[in-house]
Amino acid sequence: MAQRGIQLDGDNYSCSICLDLLKDPVTIPCGHSYCMTCIATHWDGEDHNKRIHSCPQCRETFKKRPVLKKSTILAALVEDLRNTGLQADPAYRCYAGPGDVACDVCTGRKLKAVKFCLACPASYCEFHLQPHYDAPPLQKHKLVEPSRKLQENICSCHDAVAGVFCHSDQHCNCSHCLTDEHKGHKKASAAAKVSEKQKKLQARRQQIRQGIWSREKDVKLLQQEAEDIGVSADRAVEESEKIFAELIRLIGKRSSDVQQQIRSQQETEVSRVRELQQKLEQEIADLKRKDAELEPLSDTDDQSRSLHSHPSPSAFGEPTHASGIGIRPRRYFEDVTAAVSELRDKLQDLLRDAWTNISGAVSEVDVLLSEPEPKTRAGFLKYWKEITLDPNTANRHVRLSEENRKATVLKPQQAYSDHPDRFTAWLQVLSREGLTGRCYWEVEWTGKRVDIAASYKSIARAGNLDECEFRSNDKSWCLYCDRSGYSFWHDRNKTPVSGPVSSRVGVYLDHRAGTLSFYSVSETMTLLHRVLAKFTDPLHAGVGFYKDGISARFMKLK
Repeated sequence: MAQRGIQLDGDNYSCSICLDLLKDPVTIPCGHSYCMTCIATHWDGEDHNKRIHSCPQCRETFKKRPVLKKSTILAALVEDLRNTGLQADPAYRCYAGPGDVACDVCTGRKLKAVKFCLACPASYCEFHLQPHYDAPPLQKHKLVEPSRKLQENICSCHDAVAGVFCHSDQHCNCSHCLTDEHKGHKKASAAAKVSEKQKKLQARRQQIRQGIWSREKDVKLLQQEAEDIGVSADRAVEESEKIFAELIRLIGKRSSDVQQQIRSQQETEVSRVRELQQKLEQEIADLKRKDAELEPLSDTDDQSRSLHSHPSPSAFGEPTHASGIGIRPRRYFEDVTAAVSELRDKLQDLLRDAWTNISGAVSEVDVLLSEPEPKTRAGFLKYWKEITLDPNTANRHVRLSEENRKATVLKPQQAYSDHPDRFTAWLQVLSREGLTGRCYWEVEWTGKRVDIAASYKSIARAGNLDECEFRSNDKSWCLYCDRSGYSFWHDRNKTPVSGPVSSRVGVYLDHRAGTLSFYSVSETMTLLHRVLAKFTDPLHAGVGFYKDGISARFMKLK
């Protein structure tokens, strides 16, 4: 116990500047003691202009700087303290600092608390905690790690730990409060409530960590996607340059071929003209010569000589008549120019259609996940696409009207020109537009039955083969609409479809996501059938018919 008493008095032999045991202790005139080096350094740092020195503890001033001499008695006492083990005791140095919980029993400079007693309730340093280990009544107290929050949970009214949670007031209280102010309230152990909250917090943290992991994974995927986009874009630019360069080369070659052919034909025709010109010039010379020979016969003065000396005019032969060359209007190569102009117009139309598809394909590049399919008609209308039918694909019994938005089947054939894109046997027609990305359109139909389809442009056209019909090949997807119901067809496979029959059908395409949905449109929209496929080319809207009198109109919704 004697050693413990020395340890408790150790603060009396500490330097208040360095907070350590005195080294070369000196006592200044006011009676306070410091390490010689500490007080000398302190005075060296004071304002020399005022020439006043003070004690760091009591602030007593000295006009003349005191002479520092080592206190031999104090030095010997400190040395004895060192030898008794004060310095070796780790608890001696465990003073409470900022953020630490201080011992509630220590006086003066407080030591750091090592335990908190829930029964006392108080925080204890190692020395003041010893009775809880030695005294049997105190050994029953529950000791926990010290915490500022524990001290804050001390009831100010009863000086007891607020260890019970009141559900009614959502507050922690001590047991005395519960018997008085919170009588009849639903209660639970604060520890149990904390445990419950901790479980919820852990579950929430697990969700957050899962979210972090998922998003970090998505970030990596997006980084890779960005790299892939760059590679794909570079490849597309390179391939496009090659293709356009080849097109330019082909057009240049055709231009050169036309020029050579024109020049060759020019030489041929000019040669023929020159040959005929030379022949005519020779005939002119012969005629002039004969005219000169006949000139004497025209002298009527010497009639006797004219009759006996000169031959008869018939001896010179019959005169050659005019050649009768028919000169055509001077439009020698205008037909060539017209043919080239026609080619230019066709290329312009082709390039315009192709550019629509190319531009649409570029603008619809989307690395993010597709948006969910709309739930309302207003949502679908955001993706409305104006559809116009292509006259070059219409069967000759299908008449187009209303700016090529309406198709009607008629018995008389229409005066359509021959075209490789035309359906020759099936009463069908395709849209001019190639559809990619997210698109929505509506078709209003009349009559008994109609096919509402989406098809690749590569579908066969000529003849009555199954490859040409919307319902019977792998290049088209078709909703068969009848007044009694619906069915879906693809590659000769039929799928029954249930839903309210309506004269208007909505079609929603998400090309990238690979979905094609058909809706019955009335006051509400009812999903009839949804296709899941990997579309490799732009799709074209189409309609097919079975007899005359049926029509289908692509609605103009905006």
